[in-house]
Amino acid sequence: MTLRERIDTDIKTAMKSKEKVRLETVRSIKKVLLEKEVSARPEALTESQEMEVLVQIAKQRRDSIEQYNKAGRQDLAEQEAAELAIIEEYLPAQMSDAEVSAVLDEIIVSVAATSAKDMGKVMGAAMQQLKGKADGKKIQEMVKAKLNG
Repeated sequence: MTLRERIDTDIKTAMKSKEKVRLETVRSIKKVLLEKEVSARPEALTESQEMEVLVQIAKQRRDSIEQYNKAGRQDLAEQEAAELAIIEEYLPAQMSDAEVSAVLDEIIVSVAATSAKDMGKVMGAAMQQLKGKADGKKIQEMVKAKLNG
């Protein structure tokens, strides 16, 4: 089942079960994917492009949660967290810190990084290899620690 088919099925299921948050969230995912597809015409979106869109939507939710928590708006942060949980159902499973660390160690060796000056080389390879599988902020923090430590 393609992502688009899964989203359509989930919309129908959410409508039948009257799950308002799920329905709104899945509809918003579909809307963003359609907008992205219209801008990419005449080609349809590839699977990796669809994943990029989902990663971007999830990142926006995480940033919103952080901002709402700073502003003391727990109600809005909880709503964003609920939506993020639904969005993450469509993303590939996130890698554990240990798995990310192991991949980063391999990348550091392969690009011969020795100091913080090599962070760009490591991050470029890491983001390519770990896109959608780990949070970019977490990857960046781990690379900094490994190159400075």
